[in-house]
Amino acid sequence: MNEREARAVLFSAIEGGHPFWMSEIFSQGALKVIEKLQRGGYDRIKFNTLITKISITTADQVLSIIEAAQAEFLIPGDPSWPIQVEDLVAPPIALIAKGNLEALSMQSLAIVGTRNPTNYGARIAGDFAAGFVDREWGIVSGGAYGIDSFAHKGALIAEGITVAVIASGIDINYPVGNTRLFAEICESGAILTEVMPGHPALPARFLTRNRLIAALSVATLVVEAAFRSGSLRTARDAAELLRPVMAIPGPINSPTSEGCHRLIGERAAEIVTSVADAVEFVGANR
Repeated sequence: MNEREARAVLFSAIEGGHPFWMSEIFSQGALKVIEKLQRGGYDRIKFNTLITKISITTADQVLSIIEAAQAEFLIPGDPSWPIQVEDLVAPPIALIAKGNLEALSMQSLAIVGTRNPTNYGARIAGDFAAGFVDREWGIVSGGAYGIDSFAHKGALIAEGITVAVIASGIDINYPVGNTRLFAEICESGAILTEVMPGHPALPARFLTRNRLIAALSVATLVVEAAFRSGSLRTARDAAELLRPVMAIPGPINSPTSEGCHRLIGERAAEIVTSVADAVEFVGANR
């Protein structure tokens, strides 16, 4: 077994974002971790489920499933591996991608926000995406309804490149209403996931994928977000990576802007009101 095969086996057996295992694999390498699991170097009782999984899984099985989904299996050291994700406390064991893999390593802005935007938020997301595309940036978002979709569409309308980081298997179009959008994204950009093909999007997977959105991007922009929102988690993840975080202000009585106002009020995000503001702020913080 080589490192790629070891990562394939562990990738299929360990949920993405697991702090302990991500750290172990990043520091020691997957091959050493598997060998240690097999010879009892980790608590056999505590990790019995994982030890059983890797004992009945082969790399060929895992890689065949990924190939059948017409996707690529990426590990550190591969030409298309986005090295910026290694800045994370819990770097991914591997990633599965399809489309233009060069898009994963380009200078990009993450645009995130609510799934239920106002017309104002939808327009702003598209305008900022197009504005950054005009400056030859890529746009990264989560492929969900709402702000994510308008950000992706804004980039595509401007004939730019966008990356969707999804919380399900690469072969599952979730949400199904964005099936056509995902196909359009893959024509020039890419779809990326930390989940095996066939696996559904679960609530916890949205939170762990948010860290990938933050890590892939030079900076993060929150357009509209409720007071408690997954988008705020992406902003926190970006801040932990010392990446610039920006937020769009909205009406003071708008529930969809409460999260943005919270970030601005806590000095966790810079207020921006134009693409020029955002470009200047990001440039000053690089």
